Amino acid sequence: MGWNLTDDVDVFLRCAGDFLAAHAAENTVLLTVSDAIRGQGPGAFGGSPPRYGWWCAGDGTAVGGAYLQTPPFPVILGRMPQRAAEELAAVLVGEGGALGGVGGAVEAATAFARVWRDAVGGGTAVRRRERLYRLAALTGPQPAPAGAARVARPEDQALIVEWYEAFTRETGELMRDFTEAVARRIAAGGFHLWEDEGGPVALAGAGAAAGMVRIGPVYTPPRWRRRGYAAGVTAAATAQALADGAGEVLLFTDLANPTSNALYQRLGYRAVSDRVLLDFTD
Repeated sequence: MGWNLTDDVDVFLRCAGDFLAAHAAENTVLLTVSDAIRGQGPGAFGGSPPRYGWWCAGDGTAVGGAYLQTPPFPVILGRMPQRAAEELAAVLVGEGGALGGVGGAVEAATAFARVWRDAVGGGTAVRRRERLYRLAALTGPQPAPAGAARVARPEDQALIVEWYEAFTRETGELMRDFTEAVARRIAAGGFHLWEDEGGPVALAGAGAAAGMVRIGPVYTPPRWRRRGYAAGVTAAATAQALADGAGEVLLFTDLANPTSNALYQRLGYRAVSDRVLLDFTD
């Protein structure tokens, strides 16, 4: 029983894949990130090797928790009880090294952070509070915005990379090279653009794994905001996910943005759980 750690994504998915898929909503980030690493290699999210782990309780045969980290990004906790989060923090403390933070369901992430900080010192700061939503039934935006959606094409790559970088700056995430990831997603039909006034004005991405699709990022440049374009492009990406047979469609919102939270509820998304991203400070 306890935590099993590896730096091999195939081992991780062989041992924890059924657990991840059985709780796809709570494990959505682990599913999409590990799937991207399988396709792009271990350097997909940074220069250091990713780390993975799964937790077993009782007789040690049933997986009850999982996590991953793609340094230098924070530890990401999937579905797990508070006890597993506390045990994971203690295991990682024992390994030495530094962590920049942790993200996950509020109870688990808070428990992890408490054990980590009790051991190594320093403080904890909330970077972002999020809410995970699941689609119940899609309702198109009313009134519909001007313009129309289309699937992104290879010639859109430079624009989408530019918008990805702008979205990353606005959300305070660590910057990385998005070129290859964007090219792969375009090839898979994983971006929708909303066009109006002769060109693209908003973007919605979609990542699929284990029968689940997560919409994101959704981005509208500042000069085109408050015109309904985000609603239009999100609805288009959601409709495509449903047409492609997604078992469930998910998305995250920043709880500090009441506009986006209200928007997604109008489109038919319903709250699943709240999450938090915590930074460790000196």
